Amino acid sequence: MITKAKGCYDLYGKEAKKWEYVNNLLASLCEKYNYQYIRTPLFENSEVFHRAVGESSDIVNKETYDFKDRGERNLTLRPEGTAGVVRSYIENKMYGDNTNPTKLYYNGTMYRYERPQAGRNRELTQFGVEVLGSDDEMIDAEVISLAFNIFRILGLDVTLKINSLGDKISRDNYRKAIIDYFKPHINKLCEDCKIRLEKNPLRVLDCKVDHDLDIMKNVPNMKDYLTKESKERFTKVQKFLSLLDIPYEIDSNLVRGLDYYSHTVFEIEAKIKGSENKIALAGGGRYNDLVEALGGPTTPGIGFASGIDRLMLALEESKINLPINDSLDVFVMYVSETEKEFATTLIQELRMNGFSCDTEYTNRSLKSQFKQADRLNSKMLIILNDEDLKENRIKVKNNITKEEETVDLDYILYYLDEQLAGDDECSCKECSCDHENHHHEN
Repeated sequence: MITKAKGCYDLYGKEAKKWEYVNNLLASLCEKYNYQYIRTPLFENSEVFHRAVGESSDIVNKETYDFKDRGERNLTLRPEGTAGVVRSYIENKMYGDNTNPTKLYYNGTMYRYERPQAGRNRELTQFGVEVLGSDDEMIDAEVISLAFNIFRILGLDVTLKINSLGDKISRDNYRKAIIDYFKPHINKLCEDCKIRLEKNPLRVLDCKVDHDLDIMKNVPNMKDYLTKESKERFTKVQKFLSLLDIPYEIDSNLVRGLDYYSHTVFEIEAKIKGSENKIALAGGGRYNDLVEALGGPTTPGIGFASGIDRLMLALEESKINLPINDSLDVFVMYVSETEKEFATTLIQELRMNGFSCDTEYTNRSLKSQFKQADRLNSKMLIILNDEDLKENRIKVKNNITKEEETVDLDYILYYLDEQLAGDDECSCKECSCDHENHHHEN
């Protein structure tokens, strides 16, 4: 038997419906914030990611799927979304659009070679947003609030952590301070951090191996190395977050894992009720130098990314039941060949008028068709009969109340509309969302 590759998974059935619900919610909320959808290739020239993400990052060092195609070109499966979006922004000259800033969102598969574990796979799905062309503190707060509100609408209990990496002067001064602090203790650091201290010292603060070491308790604080302008900028970001009623914590050790960040950085974690476990849901920040680094004009930018795999895990562990619709509006039943022919045209008409509809395809008996309708959670049953059809009528049964009526064919669309009215109402009893703005797929 041929099996799927390690670190990948199949998505189908009820779980697929949950993903569809979440993805539709993400798209709907982004549209309310006036973000436009962008799709970039699954693979890019390797230089896109190696220059953007940074040669010193774990992603490039250990996790990218790099390969040569038949033309000996160096290509990389995309490990994250920002670099490809920025490449597209430059290549398609979006910076010349008078509607700047350019506000974009993406949702697609990424690929990282790492040890598969809960909520972390080699093929992962990542959702994210990018804003290019504005350096305003207000847009920092908007991007953060968009991420925060997604999780709040889904009913998760989340914590937002923020920090500022400051401008180039701030970061250069802080890097020197970090190197001076850790050099006397370098033998206590893991092998990766010994390398990081030379190439990207801020990454030492982000290490999952060394984070409990005593030397981590007295690390120099980033805020002490921020320039006056950087401090003022960070204060304004906090002010806008407060105006948006977004609670936050300042974490001076928060640096993020990629090389391109400056000024505002943030992470959001889900707190799992009844447990000390936390699940990282989203992270991002400002990257004012990235567009220029990839060959474009000087353009400020900010964004975040969220792993859908992690998000679904957090929803499951938080025991949040998504209000997915796993029912069918109508199941059409028949026995004779003439009834079958009529069923073919009827289900076409019902589907084209907005009803989810199915019928029999395996020559089951009428009794077995009733069971199939129950398995599909069909709300309404249409039971065709040659004698009724001669009189331009059909039998319709409410599969919930078990009431049955004979309905004139010319009236069937109106009848089904009346019977199914009210099914769009919110049924998420445990959901903490504003029901007036809750989006359901039906």
